[in-house]
Amino acid sequence: MANPETPARSYWVDSEGRPISCLEKIKVLDQNLEEIRGACQDALEDAVLMGCDEAQIRAVLHQVVDGLTNPYRKG
Repeated sequence: MANPETPARSYWVDSEGRPISCLEKIKVLDQNLEEIRGACQDALEDAVLMGCDEAQIRAVLHQVVDGLTNPYRKG
């Protein structure tokens, strides 16, 4: 089920900008994105309820994403 707060994705693209056309791949990518959005929403809500600054938790979530590594990057 699509969430209106999740950025719309009309298609996913590969590293060369070509659309991903496999419906199963698209389904997995969309499900992963929804799970990530849900986990981030939960973390934001928990932090705010515990008195943390909203801007700080958002910055931390950005740092988490920015710190992800691609183990398949071609050298």
